[in-house]
Amino acid sequence: MSTYAYLGPAGTFTEAALKKISKNSDQLIPFANVTAALDAVRSNKAEFALVPIENSVEGVVARTLDELAIGEPLVIIQETTLPVSFSLMVLAGNKSKKINSVATHPHAEAQCRAYIAKNMPGAEVITTASTAAAAEGLANGNYDAAIAAPIAASHYGLEIIAENIGDNTAAVTRFVLVGKPGKIPAKTGHDRTSLAAFIGADHAGALLEILTEFSVRGVNLTFIQSRPTGRELGSYHFIIDAEGHVDDERVGDVLMGLRRICEDVRFLGSYPRADKIAPTTTKATTDTSFQSASAWLVEVRQGKKI
Repeated sequence: MSTYAYLGPAGTFTEAALKKISKNSDQLIPFANVTAALDAVRSNKAEFALVPIENSVEGVVARTLDELAIGEPLVIIQETTLPVSFSLMVLAGNKSKKINSVATHPHAEAQCRAYIAKNMPGAEVITTASTAAAAEGLANGNYDAAIAAPIAASHYGLEIIAENIGDNTAAVTRFVLVGKPGKIPAKTGHDRTSLAAFIGADHAGALLEILTEFSVRGVNLTFIQSRPTGRELGSYHFIIDAEGHVDDERVGDVLMGLRRICEDVRFLGSYPRADKIAPTTTKATTDTSFQSASAWLVEVRQGKKI
């Protein structure tokens, strides 16, 4: 049995995502926010934590990025994605009652704005810490309705009166499973590597220097985001997701290059991609090509090649 911390309370999209990758025998423990969930791993209250990292509509989850980049070190060992489907729910038996107040998380409100404007134009929208908190508040009689994940209705005994009310029905959230630094998952051929690169003193071309390390080795980026370091105004680092695994020659070479030119580099993990998309490579960027070049250099240094 494994113990998992997750962004709670019970009934969140995070819980629904965690149930995709955990076993029935595992213990799932909700925490009030991302930091608390990650701290549970740091303090040995849980082996792993699942937290959201980005949404296809609303973008990145800044708290997750900051915790991974500058908090006490943790590494990503797995990722999963979940289609974001919002439901409008009320207290059981109140289906016909007029909705004067509806509660939800700000991200959910932003993704259901058109539905709210059309179907509840006069309703007061009350923001909550999570969609599950909105459902819990509804169950306690604090609001007339809530917009939340379908799983929340079963948790709190609510009745769903409208499903799939999001403005973008293709919305997806990506979640990462993190643990303490240790053995890295074996490469699968469809992996992603995450890292934080700290540029130090700001200077012209700093970002270009980082991107060049990836470009010249044929490593494609799937995500890049700048975040403040918290040291001083204008001091930033970059969170980067790249195709491939740290055990791939080209990816390992990138990390060494970044280590040379950056003030600091934090390795955040190499893990299987949820979409199972293999990295794009050419003949010049395969492991064999890098190994052949290294062998050639050894012979040059030994005077066997010119």
